[in-house]
Amino acid sequence: MKIVSVVGARPQFIKAAPVSCQLRQQHSKVLLHTGQHYDFQMSEVFFRELGIPVPDYNLGVGSGSHGQQTGAMLAGIEQVLLREQPQRVLVYGDTNSTLAGALAAAKLHIPVGHVEAGLRSFNRDMPEEINRVLTDHVADFLFCPTATAVENLAREGVTAGVHLVGDVMYDALLHSLEIAERASRILDSLQVEPASFLLATIHRAGSTDDREHLEAILTAFRSTGERVVFPVHPRTRKSLQEWGLSPANNIHLIEPVSYLDMLLLEKTARMILTDSGGVQKEAYWLGVPCVTLREETEWVETVEAGWNTLVGTSVEKILDAVRHFRPAGPRPPYFGDGRASERIAALLGGQPN
Repeated sequence: MKIVSVVGARPQFIKAAPVSCQLRQQHSKVLLHTGQHYDFQMSEVFFRELGIPVPDYNLGVGSGSHGQQTGAMLAGIEQVLLREQPQRVLVYGDTNSTLAGALAAAKLHIPVGHVEAGLRSFNRDMPEEINRVLTDHVADFLFCPTATAVENLAREGVTAGVHLVGDVMYDALLHSLEIAERASRILDSLQVEPASFLLATIHRAGSTDDREHLEAILTAFRSTGERVVFPVHPRTRKSLQEWGLSPANNIHLIEPVSYLDMLLLEKTARMILTDSGGVQKEAYWLGVPCVTLREETEWVETVEAGWNTLVGTSVEKILDAVRHFRPAGPRPPYFGDGRASERIAALLGGQPN
């Protein structure tokens, strides 16, 4: 069976790595990269580290408004699907690449598989929420990472083709963590010791496209008095430059890092401050306290277990969490057993139900 996998952003490369490995054993696989993330540290280095084959197609779409980007992807993906004539199209997560891939396939009557189906933040102001809801409602195979995701779909009347498979990012972490501990030199290059720093990541529009929110986050980071290691996403750097925001001396801005380097930074940080969904989960799996710079999360299990706290962009709430949030309880296995990718590859070989 021929399957076209559509990826375009850094988190999708991580998710695609274990799935691609399983697909190659059972199916004919075509990898399509939309080019949503296009610089080396956000794209090519991930393919190299994760052992993902060079994409068969790269649309090179790059940045742009949501409409421009999604429209260009939709046109490019449609051309590839018409040329390749696959039996399945597989999309990941909640980006514009996800929605474009799902729409292109659905309009050509090609069954769509959605990895990370059923996630909901219940905040329609987030473009990611729109993408994931629409994708779920055209998908034929809905691969849910958690029981909560299955329940979310059922509340929307979506029950056909729903499969609880576990989280493919957990598969990737289990495979890569030992490699990261052995191979990464990021701590030496930054001259930091384990548990001596806070790790921060910011990339969502609600944080980066609102000057007041971004300034509040930087103020909170400065006020911690701790060293903050801050790999800067390109859209965040653009906002910093556009508004002339200069982080304080305790905030160590660095370029985006590779997956292996990021895993080691996450594992050795005293605490993680982020607006990323994937980083919230990785913090949970690694047993590192996570402070989420959002008012809601699609990964509610991490909050319910007591290892993640939601603070938004309030300076006072961020500082209070940095100073006092100390989870120590169990971390239930909400996200599966590390074999989600095997289940997805097997299910794609069957018929939607």
